Amino acid sequence: MELCKQLHIAGVYQYIQDNEEIGQDTVLDLTKACEFEMKIRAINRQVRTLKQAGFPTQKRFEELVVDALPEDGIKYLPELKRVEFIQQKKNVVFIGNSGTGKTHLAIATGICACENEVKVMFKTASGLVNEFMDAKRTGRLSIVMKQMKKIDLLILDELGYITFDMEGAELLFQILAARYETMSTIITTNLPFSEWIKVFHDKTLTAALLDRITHRAIVVNMNGESYRRRKN
Repeated sequence: MELCKQLHIAGVYQYIQDNEEIGQDTVLDLTKACEFEMKIRAINRQVRTLKQAGFPTQKRFEELVVDALPEDGIKYLPELKRVEFIQQKKNVVFIGNSGTGKTHLAIATGICACENEVKVMFKTASGLVNEFMDAKRTGRLSIVMKQMKKIDLLILDELGYITFDMEGAELLFQILAARYETMSTIITTNLPFSEWIKVFHDKTLTAALLDRITHRAIVVNMNGESYRRRKN
C-alpha cells in the first residue's frame, strides 16, 4: 500500500484488495516491481539534480588525496560528507590559498547533497554577479531572486579572485543576505575575512554580510602547500 501511494498508483493497490483471486505470489512480484520502480525514479532524480547543479566537473570525496589536505580539511571531512549542515541551514566557508582543495571539497559536498535529493547550484562568484547584473538590466531580477530561493545549497566558488563594482557587490550581498538562516551556502575564497572589503567595498556592507555568513557557519582553514605544485 505504501509503495503504491509513493508511486501514485493507489488504484493498483485497490484492485488487488478488491480481487481475492489474486495470489500471494502475484502480490510479491508486484511489490518487487514497485520497489524496482522506486529505485529507478530515485536514480533519475539524482541524475537530473546533478545536471541542474551546473558543476564544471564532477569531483567526489573518493577522489581526494586526503593526506594532502590541510588539517582543517581532514578534520571537517566527516561533517561535510553527512551534509547535515544543509538541514541545519548552516553555511560552509573554505578559506585559503590556491591549490589546496577548496573547490574539490565544495563540489564533492555538492554532489553528495545531490545524491541526497537536495537542490544544488554551483556558480563562480563573478559568474553569478554577471547573471544578476544582466537580469537587472532586462527587468528579470525579481524572477532570478525567486529562483535562487528554491536552491537548498548554493556553492559560490572563487570569491575574491575578481572584484566587482559597487552595484555588483550590492547584488551579491542581497542574495547572500536573503539566504541567511533559510538556506545553506558554500563559499570558497582566497581572502581572509579581514580582506572581504576588497570585494564589497563598503565597511558597513561587509560587516553586515560577514555577520550573516559566519553565524553558525563551518569555517574551514584551507591554507597550505598547493597540491598542484607538490605534484610538479
